[in-house]
Amino acid sequence: MSQNPLLILSDNDNIAVALQKIEPGRQFASLGFVAQSAIASGHKVALTEIASGQEIIKYGGVIGIATKDIKPGEHVHVHNVAMAQFQRSQTYGSKAQDTHFVPASERATFQGYRRADGNVGTRNYVGIVTSVNCSASAAKHLAREAERSGLLDQFPGVDGIVPIVHGAGCCIGTDDEAFRKLQSAIWGYATHPNFASVLMLGLGCEANQIPLMLEAYGRPQDKSFQYYTLQSAGGTRKSVEKGLLWLETALEEAVKAKRETVDASHLSVALQCGGSDGYSGITANPALGHAVDLLVKNGGTAALSETPEIYGAEHLLTDRAASPEVGQQLVDLLEWWEEYAAKHGSEMNNNPTPGNKAGGLTTILEKSLGAVAKAGSTKLNGVYKYGEKITAKGLVFVDGPGYDPVSITGEVASGCNMICFTTGRGSCYGNKPVPSIKIASNSAMYARMQDDMDLNCGAIAEGSETVPEAGQRIFEAILETASGTKTRSEELNVGEAEFAPWQTYAQM
Repeated sequence: MSQNPLLILSDNDNIAVALQKIEPGRQFASLGFVAQSAIASGHKVALTEIASGQEIIKYGGVIGIATKDIKPGEHVHVHNVAMAQFQRSQTYGSKAQDTHFVPASERATFQGYRRADGNVGTRNYVGIVTSVNCSASAAKHLAREAERSGLLDQFPGVDGIVPIVHGAGCCIGTDDEAFRKLQSAIWGYATHPNFASVLMLGLGCEANQIPLMLEAYGRPQDKSFQYYTLQSAGGTRKSVEKGLLWLETALEEAVKAKRETVDASHLSVALQCGGSDGYSGITANPALGHAVDLLVKNGGTAALSETPEIYGAEHLLTDRAASPEVGQQLVDLLEWWEEYAAKHGSEMNNNPTPGNKAGGLTTILEKSLGAVAKAGSTKLNGVYKYGEKITAKGLVFVDGPGYDPVSITGEVASGCNMICFTTGRGSCYGNKPVPSIKIASNSAMYARMQDDMDLNCGAIAEGSETVPEAGQRIFEAILETASGTKTRSEELNVGEAEFAPWQTYAQM
């Protein structure tokens, strides 16, 4: 660990972050105080007298209000800090700066699968996408039968057969925004460039009718896309038999795809943090932000999401909006979330989770200030609805909840072909069809969960690596993984259960 056990992030801060466990009575002569109690690694300690009602400052920003007088050396956390009210900034674009792009001929490259529509995949799967939960078991049975028969062994250039199943699709309204969220998630996977071919499988009588979805999105059946229903095929057994015949043809087509050199402008990376801790905003998130800047400079796209987890820190994004319209679109999302939370008797500060708090995060304001660091420093070029196709290059935002599987489902449906997932408490997340690079914020967790972690940024807090150095490592890992290097979750074969569309509708 660093020789200095406390980290002060800004000259304006009235707290410091403990970089190791602090025992009660430990003297900090240079700071003029003694530790009043035990303070866990990643947690906060008061640097000065903080009066009840006074703002708690971290990262140079307000993360809460003291609920009682706090002495220098005291632990600063949920027992003496409450959520603070704030005035939302409307200085849209005031800090936006032009990006110095790498010339197209000099861009970083990777080995990807170029599809007929011009999009590029980082993996080469065949998908079985369900329109409704009623066809989920048949889809999984079809994939198991294909595996049991050894069919996939005949096609070594195909990464696998993935059933995309979910718990929705019927007894819901079909003419509102909530239904659009479900359809766009399903359709985004059905047309994802990491799938060489897709079979869409329905029951037949569900609200989410496949022909109507094809009509809405304007795609006919072709060699790489087919559909049928269990009812039309004659039930489960006949549907599986029909599916096995389709798979033979689909795999023959999929195996024809070969990796070729393409530049980084074909990468769209979903940014995510889960199980965050007091180190996330200091190490892994800023390092990922540096990697995002490198990606954007090379013509690529990075998608930030988890709308509740930018709450209170949105000015860091709206101030760099490419236009006032983009800034207002992001604020509109946050105002919707405030109403959504209130309608359900909740509040925005119900996030952080118990695990976040155990790791040192006290309020959503603190969590958000650290989470936004994943977005780097370039302009915010677009704001998208959940599952809406991303069309802009550079940094964009995709609406979604803070619940990781649901949020990432939206980003993947929007077209992301890579995932970077930072974590402080530890995550076992994987995704099919999109590889997920998991990045640890601290070395202790990385050592404990090394089978699930791809990269460690704990050395930043330890003083042996800089944020730019770690960011460069992440950027290189993105290119290598996009070219076929397996992530830890892929080695563990994790990722078939993570398709989780956001359900905001009334289930009737």
